[in-house]
Amino acid sequence: QVQVVESGGGLVQAGGSLRLSCTASGLRFADNFMAWFRQAPGKEREGLSCISRSGVNTLYADSVKGRFTISRDNTKRTLYLQMNNLKVDDTAMYYCSAARRDAGDYCSISWLYSDYYWGQGTQVTVSS
Repeated sequence: QVQVVESGGGLVQAGGSLRLSCTASGLRFADNFMAWFRQAPGKEREGLSCISRSGVNTLYADSVKGRFTISRDNTKRTLYLQMNNLKVDDTAMYYCSAARRDAGDYCSISWLYSDYYWGQGTQVTVSS
């Protein structure tokens, strides 16, 4: 059974930083690309970033490019999202996901919902 668990969310002032972490069990972590999504109230889920299984290839949404950095440590089976210069608009539930199917050493944040394993999310709230 695959289990994805996020941590690190919280309340931060605009301009501040947070680092999210995600662990995944029940799968061969190093064989899967990983990704971060978020969903704000009343809005659709938004793909933020992904990282290939080796960590060599990454993608970022324009909304977070230059502010967020995705990384992974396969020895610790852990995914990270370093979020800097946070804005009020970054307030959302943040979800970690693992690819359900092979993508070589690439990644995507535009696959179907059912093509990922999902965590329960961690709340990030940015105050002004």
